[in-house]
Amino acid sequence: QGEGHTPVVLGEADDHALLGVVTLEILGLIFNPFKRTLQPMRMLLV
Repeated sequence: QGEGHTPVVLGEADDHALLGVVTLEILGLIFNPFKRTLQPMRMLLV
């Protein structure tokens, strides 16, 4: 957990920085909007 690779998208100088869902999933994290925290993702192995 906490290590991985993610695609990078470069924007214009006035664009907002964004840590996206893809990056969070690759790192094994989810965002809890109620507590406003990052939490480990529960993985389902099939």
